Amino acid sequence: MQNNEVLNHLPRHLLKLIIDRPYNSYTWQDHAIWRFVMRQNIHFLKDMAHSSYLNGLKKTGISIDRIPEIKSMNDILSKIGWAAVTVDGFIPPAAFMEFQAHKVLVIAADIRPIDQVEYTPAPDIIHEAAGHAPIIADPEYAEYLRNFGEIGSKAFSSSSDYDLYEAIRYLSILKADPQSSKAQIANAELELDLKEKNLGIPSEMALIRNLHWWTVEYGLIGELSNPKIYGAGLLSSIGESAGAMSERVTKLPYTIDAVYYNFDITKPQPQLFVTPDFAHLNKVLDEFASRMALRKGGVEGILKAIESASPATCEYSSGLQVSGVFKEYLLHQNQPAYIKTIGPTTLNFNNKMLTNHGKSRHSDGFGSPIGRIKNTFKPPRLLEDADLVEVGIEIQKRCEFEFESGVHINGVLNSITRIEGNLVLLSFSDCKVSYDGKVLFNPSWGIYDMAIGESIVSAYTGPADPDGFGLEYPLPKESTHKIIYDENQKYLHNVYNTIRTIREQKKGFEKLSAVWATLQKAWPDEWLLRLEIVEICVENNVNAPLASEAISVLKRMKVSHPELRSIISRNYRSLNWPNISNLRHYTMTAFEFIYNSLWYNISIHRHYTINAFGFIYNSLWYKIHQN
Repeated sequence: MQNNEVLNHLPRHLLKLIIDRPYNSYTWQDHAIWRFVMRQNIHFLKDMAHSSYLNGLKKTGISIDRIPEIKSMNDILSKIGWAAVTVDGFIPPAAFMEFQAHKVLVIAADIRPIDQVEYTPAPDIIHEAAGHAPIIADPEYAEYLRNFGEIGSKAFSSSSDYDLYEAIRYLSILKADPQSSKAQIANAELELDLKEKNLGIPSEMALIRNLHWWTVEYGLIGELSNPKIYGAGLLSSIGESAGAMSERVTKLPYTIDAVYYNFDITKPQPQLFVTPDFAHLNKVLDEFASRMALRKGGVEGILKAIESASPATCEYSSGLQVSGVFKEYLLHQNQPAYIKTIGPTTLNFNNKMLTNHGKSRHSDGFGSPIGRIKNTFKPPRLLEDADLVEVGIEIQKRCEFEFESGVHINGVLNSITRIEGNLVLLSFSDCKVSYDGKVLFNPSWGIYDMAIGESIVSAYTGPADPDGFGLEYPLPKESTHKIIYDENQKYLHNVYNTIRTIREQKKGFEKLSAVWATLQKAWPDEWLLRLEIVEICVENNVNAPLASEAISVLKRMKVSHPELRSIISRNYRSLNWPNISNLRHYTMTAFEFIYNSLWYNISIHRHYTINAFGFIYNSLWYKIHQN
């Protein structure tokens, strides 16, 4: 947190969603998965991604070879005015947007399992760090992301939206957990399907979330016939980034109509949207924002605040912001005449809570008229003391007056509050407020604070001053499952470390055959280590027989494991491996092989049997093949 000034300005309620993921909790297999995906992506994306992606990788310090440390990322991100934090998988959409508004990149701390290398239904550090971070190095796109967060964090949600979020989160957790049963996943998929079908009319959040998906996550840019990738979901997905550019996926011009295209997070997308440039993204976003209660206010905004049944804010034309759970409203000639909250409420201006107007003062709710006072000729916010006196409103005197809507006030004026030249609040004691024979405020309830403003100009989710209000996002019902590794898996992770050390130090090649023999015996389905062994042999021109055998095994795995076909084939292309017969022969006597095998056995404390004749056979095979 201390490495980046941006983080020092995060509101308290967001801090509670941040988790600490110790860097040493990542296994060597995790680092190998990161490296594999990054190498594949770099090879493919060098021609397919927007130019800012590869430049951004350098600017943001994203390493290809190992998972980045968040502290190191923050040191670099601070130079472009951004920051990064780790969270536990999916967080509430409003919170995610709010982090963006504060220019903070939210990074899911976990990394995808090896069986989800090409595509993962859950957010992970590859998606966030390698997908989102590089693109924000582009100033125009970074501003779009911040602007989207600011607008999106104000979008109203429904209670069914939150239920849907929980269902998506739970399914993603199950799918990322290798211990999950097929029955658990099937039940979670059924539950998600039911919640999607019962969403009702889409909320603002549901619609703007679609825009986020088709731009930030799965966006294409450029010409419709030859677009480039900039969406993080594609930039971090080997399988889907390749499929996205095929003719199988429909390409549509990006317009406001994208809000009506829902998405399934667990499946590849059938269509994608192409923006001509990053500037166009903000144009569409601004068009959508103009439809939101955030900018429209009025009756529609008040209704959305009430329907949300959660803390929201209605802003008067004077600038006074009322934050609480809205319950009732009155109409006069189809215009709002009175609003009322229930429970703790705050009064704010410029997103800061007014002194002495917190939840303790308004613990049981707040109600106030909207509109003009009868016999005044200025907007209420512009009324001077003399204007008030003319209609019988004078400090420390009993006042009786009426709004044009018919709301009637009778009380002793205690104080007048003006901010930045606007009249925003009148406070009365011994006050009765009524409308059409109904009592809206009783003198026995205490001080009556009356908001000033002829209209409600804005309404949005959440309090104007979250810290002043004491906002807290509900913690998810279920945390991401922590994978517990058995001794066999831990041993495998050590083998990954052995291979990494050989590759990075460019020595110890004589150990490869012993590692191979261990793989053949103990982990016949372990494809990634086999690919790394071939890579080391090819790039260092060593142990051609082993490389040849490994390639043969990988070819057989493509047949026996169809899900690996594209992964292995794509790896051949990305490494641009030469024909194995062109490699220099790596000479090793059977004696040396047995010696190295024994050495490796001792070093890893595991016994296995190697047939020296197998090695001799491979050597002879290679000699024959060469000739």
